[in-house]
Formats: sequence, C-alpha cells, structure tokens
Amino acid sequence: MSTATPTTETKETGELAPVRTESLAELLVSRERPPRPNALRTSLTFGWRAMLKIKHVPEQLFDVTAFPIMMVLMYTYLFGGALAGSPSEYIQYLLPGILVMSVTMITMYTGLAVNIDIEKGVFDRFRSLPIWRPSTMVGYLLGDALRYTIASIVMLTVGLIMGFRPDGGFSGVVAGVALLIVFCFAFSWVWTMFGLLLRTEKAVMSVSMMVLFPLTFLSDIFVRPETMPGWLQAFVNNNPVTHVASAVRDLMAGSWPGEGIAWSLGWAGLFVAVFGPVTMRLYNRK
Repeated sequence: MSTATPTTETKETGELAPVRTESLAELLVSRERPPRPNALRTSLTFGWRAMLKIKHVPEQLFDVTAFPIMMVLMYTYLFGGALAGSPSEYIQYLLPGILVMSVTMITMYTGLAVNIDIEKGVFDRFRSLPIWRPSTMVGYLLGDALRYTIASIVMLTVGLIMGFRPDGGFSGVVAGVALLIVFCFAFSWVWTMFGLLLRTEKAVMSVSMMVLFPLTFLSDIFVRPETMPGWLQAFVNNNPVTHVASAVRDLMAGSWPGEGIAWSLGWAGLFVAVFGPVTMRLYNRK
C-alpha cells in the first residue's frame, strides 16, 4: 500500500519537489489549538447573535413597544368603566394580566426565528461546529429574554403614567417580571419545536396563534374567574396563563402567592422537560 507524498513546484526547474510532513503540519498548525468552548459560552454567543439581529433590524422591537402600549390603552379605556367603574380602578387589576398576555404572545417569535434560519441554511453550519448542541436553541431563548424585559418595562412605564400603583413596590414588580420571564423562557421551547417541525414561517405563526389565543383570552387576565360559567371556570382555573397572571398580580400587590408561584414554576419545568428533548431530537434530525 502506497501513500502520496506532498509536493511543491521549484522555481528553477519547474519540477515537483517533496515536502516534509512535519513542515506542512507546522505551517497549518502554527499555534496551540484553542480549548473547546463550554455550554455557557456558546449559549451566550448565540444569545448575542440574537441581540445583534435586533440591533440591525430594529423593526423587530415593534411588537414589544407599540403593541403593548396599544393593548394597555385599548383595554383600559374600553372596558374599565363597564367592568370596574372607572379606568383607574380597572388598571390595577388589568395591567399585570395584560403584561402576562403581551409577553406570552411574543414568545412565538422564537419559533419564527428558528424557522427562518432553517430556510436560509444557517443551521447546517451550526450543526458542523464542535459545540454543545442545545446552545443554538438556548441562545435564541436568551436573546428573546431581552425582548420580554423590554416589553415589561414599556408596559409598566405606560401603566404608571395611566395610574397603576403596585402596592408591592419595586421589589414586588421585579419579582413578578422575573417570574414571567422564567415562565416565557420555558414556554418558548414549545415554539422552537414548531419552528423545526413546520415547513414555513406562516405555518408556525398560524399554529402559534391557534394555541395562544385560547390560552390568553380564556384566563383571568380581563375578569375574575368567579364571574364565568362553571364549565368555563374549570378550564380557566387550570390554565397555565391564569396561574402566571395570578402570581404576577399578587406579587405586584405586595403578597407572596406560594401556590401560584409553585404552579408557574411547575408549568415552566414541564415545558422544558417535555418540549426541550423533542426540540433537540428534531434539530439533530432536521
């Protein structure tokens, strides 16, 4: 069995001269190979990539700025007088719920971003890299966590201008927003699965809206479940969005809803445990 010997062409004679394997290795590997990045570093790198996409396409922030403002103004002044006697009274109950609704609905953009990158062929390059496989998906979710934070700040600012006064103070508001972001981070795994499973961006959006509209509107975001029919209360009281909205509302009101927080974190853990492995299986086989 023979092996080919690397050769180079000499300037004087034009003939091919053998090249030593050692010199070729020294030329290709001039310094020590850098260490393989760990899971945290690669996840943060992909998260930074997601934020750079927002920087270069600032129109992506429309859904976390203009849309939340429109929701707060519309529902407060449209339903406030009929449901609570005045908009200033209704916003105390509505704003935490609208905050949960708006941030939960923008979680579907994670699936849209994944689907768009698949269509562009970017994932083929990602899968060839010697990195922790889930870091690409975790990076998407970390980038979207910034969007959730921006949406929360925008809505709370508008609410304070309109008369919202949280009895829990700054710490209660921060605790409520943190709980919401943790839940939405876990809930986004559902849409990453759909982003990998469905063929087109429009299909991902259609399926997302079919799931999100019943979850958000059939909850205690707008009215208390006690005012609903009994058969509807059974669904509303077991709706994960209801658990999160109630917990966020109570935290901002100054109380510590242990049961609501446990339900919210339990749903978050369930979403990650179920949809995380399914998402990675689809990612490895896509």
